[in-house]
Amino acid sequence: MSRLFSPLTLRGSTFRNRAWISPMCQYSSVDGHPTDWHLVHLGSFARGGAGLVMQEATAVTAEGRISPWDAGIWTDAQAADYRRITDFVRSQGAVAGIQLAHAGRKGSSRRPWEGRGVVPPTDGGWLPVGPATDPYPGLATPTALTTEQVRALVADWRAAAVRADAAGFEVIEIHSAHGYLLHEFLSPLTNTRTDEYGENRATLLTEVVDAVREVWPERKPLFVRLTGSDWAPGGLTVDDAVAVAKGLDGHGVDLFDVSSGGLVADQQLTVGPGYQVPFARAVREQAGTPTAAVGLITAPEQAEQVLVDGSADAVMLARAVLRDPSWPQHAAYALNHDEAEAPDALYWAPQYERARPPR
Repeated sequence: MSRLFSPLTLRGSTFRNRAWISPMCQYSSVDGHPTDWHLVHLGSFARGGAGLVMQEATAVTAEGRISPWDAGIWTDAQAADYRRITDFVRSQGAVAGIQLAHAGRKGSSRRPWEGRGVVPPTDGGWLPVGPATDPYPGLATPTALTTEQVRALVADWRAAAVRADAAGFEVIEIHSAHGYLLHEFLSPLTNTRTDEYGENRATLLTEVVDAVREVWPERKPLFVRLTGSDWAPGGLTVDDAVAVAKGLDGHGVDLFDVSSGGLVADQQLTVGPGYQVPFARAVREQAGTPTAAVGLITAPEQAEQVLVDGSADAVMLARAVLRDPSWPQHAAYALNHDEAEAPDALYWAPQYERARPPR
């Protein structure tokens, strides 16, 4: 039986398979609200057979967006607009997840296809915030958050989790990677504070996890996207990722989605197929918590081997499913998935059954 197409149960959620959709920003929201684009984008992955469909980085405050076109869930009206998406994802047998995020010093940026740089307040942007005043190269100088403002952000995450539940999401992932706010607080390269959030750089992430878990239903899983490396001298390493994961033991985290990079512009990445998988393996083995692996996982056989080797419990797919939203369905045939052993793992919508390849 294919490991990729075996089910996985975390708390009260059973994922039909372990081919999951990574959160991918679409820069297509209007005032934080999802649009028809998001319904079709996310719906196509659920229809294509994925086990988990994760909504993109979704800001817990307006200034927490990466760009003015990013998704948000800081109002009840925004939350209500996700309901048709979560309803559709569920109707196709997939689990609907949402990544709650704050961009920190990388906020108020342009959309990728419009070139790098800052969106000024006169064009709908804002002044970003961060743990300190050091800017990300090419972006605006952030305002350093006061201790009281940091504490207020914890409440924003809590409120966003309540809205995510009302919107019908079954999984929350807290974004603490890719150089965004929680990652900025974790790394010594960006956190030079002298208050309680600098003395222990994991304090903010821990408080956010606790606040979200407090209001997130017990039956629903909670993930954390964690950075495995800053890829820069003096920055976070995989040993730090393991330490953070161990520190969150007992705080109600069900899985770590382990990525890396994005904090500094002069990072020295070594990129290749599955280049981030060792980070997921280290966290899984040393912290004892399930993980998801991500990063240039493109071939069915490659994804299967990640799971067979014990490097992770699921794989997060990104560009591969942008190219082919039906990747899970095609992967099942490539891996000779035995539908008699796990009939629910491979989904075909009845409207598409006539295109189903014969065995």
